[in-house]
Amino acid sequence: MKNIALGQYYPAESPIHRLDARIKVILAILYIVCTFLCKSALGFAVLAFSAILLILLSRVPIRTVFRAIRPLLFIMIFTAAFNLFLTKGDTAPLWAWQVTEKWTVQIFEAGIYSAVFMVVRIVVLILGTSIFLTYTTTPIALTDAIESLLSPLRVIHLPVHEFAMMMSIALRFIPTLMEETGKIMNAQKARGVDFSHGSLVKRAKALVPILIPLFVSSFRRADELATAMECRCYRGGKGRTKMRVPHLRFADFAAVVLMAGFGTGLVLLNYYGIGYRM
Repeated sequence: MKNIALGQYYPAESPIHRLDARIKVILAILYIVCTFLCKSALGFAVLAFSAILLILLSRVPIRTVFRAIRPLLFIMIFTAAFNLFLTKGDTAPLWAWQVTEKWTVQIFEAGIYSAVFMVVRIVVLILGTSIFLTYTTTPIALTDAIESLLSPLRVIHLPVHEFAMMMSIALRFIPTLMEETGKIMNAQKARGVDFSHGSLVKRAKALVPILIPLFVSSFRRADELATAMECRCYRGGKGRTKMRVPHLRFADFAAVVLMAGFGTGLVLLNYYGIGYRM
């Protein structure tokens, strides 16, 4: 649970930390689009290099960044195996196994490329969004940026401020709930509960003594937070002012231009790049 990167901010002094939070949200969206624009081997190589460059620019330790990948290792392995065995190629199979008379497991060269590309895409997606949205942006700045970007929706009477406030509270309490879960698990282990042995059903039943106290604690914290907000006369976003008013700088616009140019370069590599293409 300590490997979950959502809501965890790493304080540092870097060019990415100094960018406006609204620009970082836009950059994260553009970077996600860039990952899906890759179709060639050279394009994926450039994409992987860009992820490493982002980590270096953010000055976040590589070990800390790659913690966000560990919880998704199973999904990555499953996705790679799915693409490896189900992708058919135009050439002869590199390996084949006759399971039954009607079922043959085959591995094609296209399947290997597809599996590798899919894993690279998932890793880059996780690293890019973690760098822009969690490790270099505080939860408060992130929710303020989302509220600012969604502010035009107030015209159609959408509660933008309330939505941003709920997101801010959710991000704020993720580390708290993880810490609470750890304390409950340690307390249950001291009472003899085993979470790591036995069948899948047995281990699932062992989670019940964790979930019930966790839900009770969450509802209690929510009630205490609501009472505290009412005591401070919180009545929503109407008439409220900002403690910190963000301002865009030249570096923010330059970052957007660089990301747009990066996406354009990936599109060109799809047509003129050498190597295998999807």
